[in-house]
Amino acid sequence: MIDLLTIFVLAVFVGFEVVSKVSTILHTPLMSGANAIHGVILVGAILITGSAESTLELVLGVLAVFLATVNVVGGFVVTDRMLEMFKK
Repeated sequence: MIDLLTIFVLAVFVGFEVVSKVSTILHTPLMSGANAIHGVILVGAILITGSAESTLELVLGVLAVFLATVNVVGGFVVTDRMLEMFKK
């Protein structure tokens, strides 16, 4: 359990640092490339949730799956809106 918590905390810090260093102009173009990474995160959250042994692990896993899904769907919506801007 402590290993999973350590990985989670490190992922939060690394994610925050990476996103905060990207300039505002690049956020939308990078969203389409980041969707692949978010998909991998979603698969990882599903795998961890499937191997949950306690209620706390299950709740945190379901929360991770939910947040990863919101992230993937949001990324596709933003990318779609960005691509619509370039159509004539």
